[in-house]
Amino acid sequence: MANVYTNYKAVLTTSELTTLYTVGSETTAIIKSLRVTNIDEENDCKIRVFVVDTSSVSYTLEANRNVQKGTSEELFNSYSFSTSPVVLKESEVLKVHAENGGDLHVILSVLEIS
Repeated sequence: MANVYTNYKAVLTTSELTTLYTVGSETTAIIKSLRVTNIDEENDCKIRVFVVDTSSVSYTLEANRNVQKGTSEELFNSYSFSTSPVVLKESEVLKVHAENGGDLHVILSVLEIS
């Protein structure tokens, strides 16, 4: 088994649903954190986060989380005592949706076990 810490990044340039990460073949992914930064200095922006399983069923992880203008937030943080890591299985997909295109940058930190 190989353990690899890595990250995936995206600038959410549209208000369309965006695939941020797809778990690779024969891999389990442990999400360590999802950092969201609102680069807009004038407007707040909401983000929604979903996991889509191998049967194409979508599960909401975050519903309309508000990210204040000019700030960053950790959505999943396994270092906090109040939250647990999110575990994704082979071929599952993490998708994100920004209320306003061009406002949000996201960085996903993940431990991939294969």
